[in-house]
Amino acid sequence: MLPPTPMTLSEKIIARAAGKDSVKPGGIVTCAVDLAMMHDSSGPRRAGKMLDQLGVAPWDTSKIVIVTDHYVNDPDPGSVKTQEITRQWVADKKIGNFYPEQGICHVVLPEKGHLKPGMFCVGADSHSTTGGAFGAFMIGVGATEMTGVLATGEIWVRVPETLRVSVSGTLSDGVAAKDLILKLCGDIGIMGANYMVVEYGGAAVRAMSVDERMTLTNMAAELGAKTGIIAADETTAEMLAAAGAGDVDINAWQGDEDAPVARTIDIDGPVLGPQVAAPTSPENAAEVAEHAGMSLGQAYIGACTGAKLEDLRMAARVVRGRKIAANTRFFVAPASILIHEAAAVDGTLKILEDAGATILPTGCGGCIGLGPARLDEDMTGISTTNRNFVGRAGPESSKLYLASAYTVAAAAITGEITDPRELLARGVGK
Repeated sequence: MLPPTPMTLSEKIIARAAGKDSVKPGGIVTCAVDLAMMHDSSGPRRAGKMLDQLGVAPWDTSKIVIVTDHYVNDPDPGSVKTQEITRQWVADKKIGNFYPEQGICHVVLPEKGHLKPGMFCVGADSHSTTGGAFGAFMIGVGATEMTGVLATGEIWVRVPETLRVSVSGTLSDGVAAKDLILKLCGDIGIMGANYMVVEYGGAAVRAMSVDERMTLTNMAAELGAKTGIIAADETTAEMLAAAGAGDVDINAWQGDEDAPVARTIDIDGPVLGPQVAAPTSPENAAEVAEHAGMSLGQAYIGACTGAKLEDLRMAARVVRGRKIAANTRFFVAPASILIHEAAAVDGTLKILEDAGATILPTGCGGCIGLGPARLDEDMTGISTTNRNFVGRAGPESSKLYLASAYTVAAAAITGEITDPRELLARGVGK
């Protein structure tokens, strides 16, 4: 009898979903879907509409999750209509896992206990890769592919190769997972992991909170990856247990250390400094010093990438006892209702408000150029979001820099791009 073929974590999940003993990169298999997630923009008004046109019922309503987060908190007639379509479709199909205006889908999904290690999941949004932070294999798909999933519960997949990213040591104070992923974007480019799985590991990643790990898997999309993934551990299990996910078997879903991968990138965690991505691409990333002094009209902490509880706490550390610059707007939009509530209870929101931040309702908002945080004509801003393409966060004349919550908060205080470690080193309000 031949010994079992070594496989990466992603390959093991795909093999299980495909009903096979093993799979290899390049192979094409049909996988059973454990969970399908849609939001108000991608879901009922698009995939749902196509499903209805086919006259087919959803394959399993218990495995469908719908979150409204894109066109929320907006009186625009188009946004209101989108919400009406979403609610009606959910009611007609009797979708039990419906979360209206509870937060951004990639954050709400694990908050509500829907993800577990070993699951094969699809989401109708490119940043569905966030689910990989929980040891699941989760990919983003378009409306047509999602329609097929809704009808059959299956999807074909070409088994991707793996890019292994190992981060040693621990990150320095004032440096976050956002800096790590921007460094990768700058080093290999936004198509540098084309159709690969980016598997993150190493001591620095194991030391991260789940919030920080979600930033890494979320922005695997900015590397052109099929998805990102991090093997589950006790940190994962504790978070999921608190979310009501039930028993989580972290030992059953680990990759084989001797499994072949396409490429390995080693990063020295303690050496990494704060990164800033200049307009108009995340791959325009460089050390913060290269952009220091750039004048800004707005600082925005928001989105699935940059407004989790730990992000808000990072920002609060920087602004505590300080006031924002006179000519700079500072917006903070917590990524979910639960995060907003937790930040209110622990005093984080008050610190941000005392510094001059305007707290916005949860939702995608400023990340996609909607709501008060939309950049004005010719305005230059800095944001914790994941993309800074032309016209995404405001008019085509606007410009957006990307950075961690530490760096965005420092910019709000000084009115220009600033190394957050300078403010942290001075202490509170100095």
